[in-house]
Amino acid sequence: MNGWAGTILKVDLTSGRIWRETLPAEILHAYLGGRGLGVRLMRGFHSLDPFAPEIPLIFAAGPLCGTSAPTSARLAVVSRSPLTGTICDCPVGGRFAWSMKSAGVDALFIIGASSRPVVLRVAGDSAELVPADTLWGKTIPETFDSLADAGSVAAIGPAGENGVLFASIMMDGGDGGGRGGLGAVMGYKRLKAVVVNGARTVPIADHERLENACQDVMRLFRASPVIFGELGIAEYGTPALVDLIRQRRMVPTENFRRTYFAGSCNYSGPAIRREYQPQRDGCYGCPIQCLKRTPLGEQLPEYDAISHFGALNAISDLSSIVRATTICNELGLDAISAGATLSAWGEGRGRFLTADELPGLLADIGYRRGDGELLSLGSRRVAEQLGTPGLSMSVKSLELPAYDPRGAYGMALAYCTSNRGGCHLRAYPLSHEILRKPVATDRFSFSGKARIIKIAEDSNAAVDSLMACTFAFLGATLEEYAEILSAVTGMEYSPQTLRETGERIYLTERFYNCDNGFTVADDHLPERFYSEPGSSGDGIEVPAIDRARFDEELQKYYRIRGLTSEGTFPYPGFLGRQP
Repeated sequence: MNGWAGTILKVDLTSGRIWRETLPAEILHAYLGGRGLGVRLMRGFHSLDPFAPEIPLIFAAGPLCGTSAPTSARLAVVSRSPLTGTICDCPVGGRFAWSMKSAGVDALFIIGASSRPVVLRVAGDSAELVPADTLWGKTIPETFDSLADAGSVAAIGPAGENGVLFASIMMDGGDGGGRGGLGAVMGYKRLKAVVVNGARTVPIADHERLENACQDVMRLFRASPVIFGELGIAEYGTPALVDLIRQRRMVPTENFRRTYFAGSCNYSGPAIRREYQPQRDGCYGCPIQCLKRTPLGEQLPEYDAISHFGALNAISDLSSIVRATTICNELGLDAISAGATLSAWGEGRGRFLTADELPGLLADIGYRRGDGELLSLGSRRVAEQLGTPGLSMSVKSLELPAYDPRGAYGMALAYCTSNRGGCHLRAYPLSHEILRKPVATDRFSFSGKARIIKIAEDSNAAVDSLMACTFAFLGATLEEYAEILSAVTGMEYSPQTLRETGERIYLTERFYNCDNGFTVADDHLPERFYSEPGSSGDGIEVPAIDRARFDEELQKYYRIRGLTSEGTFPYPGFLGRQP
């Protein structure tokens, strides 16, 4: 088999049993890898409680990982989210995916719960569980330092150990699977870390065809003003978006009460460069290198984190924001949910945090002490306990990222139809509504957005299963990556077949959620966005979203998807019709 290893490594932490199984070629062709493979492997487990010992925690790489395909050294971590109850996948970069593929496996499938802290070590054909009592309680950097000599590391910090509902799983290289709290699932299993290493190479069907296809992708990368342009993400990282989103008047400010924050200029891409002289970094072998580090190696925050610890909490001090994201990385906290939970709490108690209060409260969340005990539950549960449920700016309990939906109606719809909850990356309408030049004049219109979002969701589900980076598609398209996949596997793929695969993956996720009780009632924004306008200025008016028009487009989306008016499936046997 070319591209895929064709093998899954299964681990039962309760019994200590470790074994390998063959992955059926039919499943790999139908779901590709990454997000799709993980979602398929959740079949039959998707209704288990996220903290049930039997629920799987899955690490799945894509068929391009281990090849020269640009931005493909990534994997997805998949399970059911303890924060939202939805099916949840977290795409993660770094070097871990490459090392896992080098060990000859496409996926790790981990069930059970250990009676004591353990580390799973995978070295080529061998695998073992090693006691990790001395690592329990250690921060992410301390854990990496202890294990790095053995291979690439995926680990949880104190937040995952203590069951924080938005705890992340951090990979060496600094990337993290943060959204949805899968670090807490790993913590309940008493699995401190996974270490992988190997020396296998990925078999490729047509090396010359692959090289030519990769060259085409690189030409498109270099031509993209968003990737390699003067103000692109290769130059400034994702904080290149700070000034752009401020200009569009869609910066979530003071818990989404406003959409403009003048102080954001203090933490823009150019401001970070002036203050820190950052160095480029990124996933293994990635040509974009969108991550930035200080000369001393401290990871600098990405856009959503810097905005949520900034504007969302009315803080403009760059050093405090950087320190906050560093604490999140050390403790294993999702910075988006952390920042959004703190802002909901701040509005609920009538006072947002000061910059000096941030570090202590984040530490309290990670260790679940003091006010951190409540805050560790996420913004929905915090707002409910405060008696102000409307202050949680979340969809399906997943806190919204740093793009106010009143400023882009495709984003508003995409937040609600996302299967894992409020997420911009499922459809990424930002590229259509905000990044293109001239700026889309229809960003304050729902016209045509249902079809656009449906197509984008299907395409991105395929991208997330190939485990290519979303940023790659700010230059390249499915056409180029279909050619790469064909060259690697020796099977012919087209953009259309990839979109069909993406549709299968999306609908499988949707079926799981519906099976667990999700309906149209969960596909809505918080009331604030329908009743309160954003911040207007500079010739831009940001009205509240017309709820009737939103509902009309949501129903159109359901019809295009073949769903009922409740957002559910009109027939019960959907899974039985899928590979």
